[in-house]
Amino acid sequence: MENKLYVGNLSYKLTEDELKQAFTQAGNVISARIISDANTGRSKGFGFVEMENQQMAEKAIEILNGADLQGRAIKVAIATPMKPRENRERSPRY
Repeated sequence: MENKLYVGNLSYKLTEDELKQAFTQAGNVISARIISDANTGRSKGFGFVEMENQQMAEKAIEILNGADLQGRAIKVAIATPMKPRENRERSPRY
């Protein structure tokens, strides 16, 4: 098991500091990042939290998976590596 967690169903108003604060009840948080749209800067409603070690990550899943955070039941799970994208052409940004 890893210590990097996927966190889904986040409120679009949640800040990275608030996300980090929510996870401190499970232990030391190394980093908390909310993913945002490259064009609009708006939150995509998910992010990643890195805990200090595997035990703290497991505790965070136990405590926070399904917990209410700003009116939304968040989903917390071990993050999986992103699959490579083949034959993907980037559209030009204007």
